[in-house]
Amino acid sequence: MAFTEEQLIRYSRHIILTEVGGKGQKKFGQAKVLIVGAGGLGAPLALYLAAAGIGTIGIIDADVVDLSNLQRQIIHHTADIGAPKVSSAANKIAAINPDVKIIPYQKYVNPGNAVDIFSEYDVVVDGTDNFPTKFLINDAAFFANKPLVHGGILRFEGQLFTIIPNESACYRCVFPEPPPQGLVPSCQEAGVLGALAGLIGTLQGTEVLKLILGIGQPLTNRILTYNALKTSFREIPIQKRSDCPLCGDDPSILTLEMQEQAVCEIDPASVLEN
Repeated sequence: MAFTEEQLIRYSRHIILTEVGGKGQKKFGQAKVLIVGAGGLGAPLALYLAAAGIGTIGIIDADVVDLSNLQRQIIHHTADIGAPKVSSAANKIAAINPDVKIIPYQKYVNPGNAVDIFSEYDVVVDGTDNFPTKFLINDAAFFANKPLVHGGILRFEGQLFTIIPNESACYRCVFPEPPPQGLVPSCQEAGVLGALAGLIGTLQGTEVLKLILGIGQPLTNRILTYNALKTSFREIPIQKRSDCPLCGDDPSILTLEMQEQAVCEIDPASVLEN
């Protein structure tokens, strides 16, 4: 793969980095990254991966753009209201970088399609906002043997960590089961600071680029949390559990299923998010 004159100019700030260089930029061009969710986290993530020159970006999202999305989902514009999110995102990615191949999936990720889709990519990124889907993504990435970059936001707090199947702690090592319904409110119920999505999504993008290049220290076996009100980061060590139901020594989860949340008997207003 030889760079055109335009590409040399476009990617010049990467190429002059010793840790990236021409070889690293070629790796970006050959890489395939799947973003699950074209919302608050997926929006900045997709924009920066496109700008970086990732060769193929897949986006899964079944929803259409809503007016309430525009407060934080910066890849969508007012004129996109009512349009499929994957189409809106694809248009913005193409406008930023025509080098990128975009594969839109206007559908929900589910047990019947997740592993097949994930298997086509080098890295999977979780930009979803509900627990059953997050557990499904974690399990599907494990079965497809693909690195996964998890992210989550609520109110003024965000978190992320990276999962390398069979090497580092997975999502279930930390959270064995989805919390009961109503225990943790959704962004729709509790709100979220719009700019927080940009920060966490961009950090996820940074993790993806590092994984592709094989440089630095990935955010494995530790969760990075951010509190916007305090402007403070905190790193929480985690470890791969031998009794994990998915990746442990004697796993009980052997097939991919959508796990339903139990009904919560606790007043949600009395519970604070971890």
